[in-house]
Amino acid sequence: MSSILKKISACLAVMFCMHGVASAQADSINIVSTAVPFLRISPDARAGGMGDLAIATSPDANAPFWNLAKVPFAKKKSAIALNYTPWLKDLGLTDVYLASLAAYHQLDEQQAISTSIRFFSLGNIQLTDYSGNILNTVKPSEFSIDAGYSRILNEKLSIGVALRYINSRLVVGDVGTGVVYKAGNAVAGDVSLFYHGVNEEGEGLNWGITLSNLGSKVGYTNDSRNKDFIPANLGLGVTYTKAINEMNKITFGLDINKLLVPTAPQATGNYSVDSARLVDYRSTSVVSSWMKSFSDGSNQLKSLQASLGAEYAYNNQFFVRAGYFYENKNRGNRKFFSVGAGFSIDQMQVNFSYLVPSGSGVTRNPLSNTLRFGIVFNLNGSNE
Repeated sequence: MSSILKKISACLAVMFCMHGVASAQADSINIVSTAVPFLRISPDARAGGMGDLAIATSPDANAPFWNLAKVPFAKKKSAIALNYTPWLKDLGLTDVYLASLAAYHQLDEQQAISTSIRFFSLGNIQLTDYSGNILNTVKPSEFSIDAGYSRILNEKLSIGVALRYINSRLVVGDVGTGVVYKAGNAVAGDVSLFYHGVNEEGEGLNWGITLSNLGSKVGYTNDSRNKDFIPANLGLGVTYTKAINEMNKITFGLDINKLLVPTAPQATGNYSVDSARLVDYRSTSVVSSWMKSFSDGSNQLKSLQASLGAEYAYNNQFFVRAGYFYENKNRGNRKFFSVGAGFSIDQMQVNFSYLVPSGSGVTRNPLSNTLRFGIVFNLNGSNE
């Protein structure tokens, strides 16, 4: 019975997007909830070891997940990255995971194409009614796939665009509640900019700007009025690499992210007023929601997420990483340290990261002990 409850809890963490607006109204914390939140889970082990720092780090095969504009500056003409993350392991779950694949190919010295795929599985979940009677067993999952194009504008600046298809299959059909559910679908796009200021000695400043998941809402029923926003996001990142000598380099960086989704209206206790405000919130257009996320009456500083990280490289073969992720307590309260390492063998790089346990009892971070594994295969020689 306990294992079933744990799986239901994990499912609710994702399905919260379907009912999060109503629950947020009754919660003074007022967390911004969206559909398909798996799109904001760090998919690769390198970034995971630096507190999810990735917008302006040196380009590699995982760039399509973070900042597609980095790809034309990658040292290898082609590369493929595979990553695997067991999710919520600290809750005792064994069949919940995120798997991802990313790849790029440089067409010439100026332009490149890329793709990435994410698959999020929530394992087997048993649904019950309010009396505890078994209704059905489901195996919810979500995935996204995208294709991108990036191009160098001048010797230091590049731009990237991507188009993404998103599918969220949480519950399908009538599970005994009287409501017929269907898979949610959405189309979204990314636009990114990257400034490559690292010199030939491997020292210098990089920065990047990303707009990701700009797309349609997701609905899980035939009711067109009952749709949720996807996690559109604005990201700003900067890194500085110091070449200690020819063999040793160290990089420091900071990413700032903000969801372009407005907070749900706070509950007043008046049913008619709250219902009207909720209808107005749900009827907000996608483009209007991006603008409203800056003027929804909430403290904008509290809506920012920060990733602070560092990477030490020895001879570009051995890597040690560390980072810290911060989110305001009123917006989710995710705060954690992470560490990671990697090594290169011929044309292959292996990375892993570990999320350091924090808290205890009811305050323990459910992401504690999260491990990420990743492999990057560099193909077709060097572009230097």
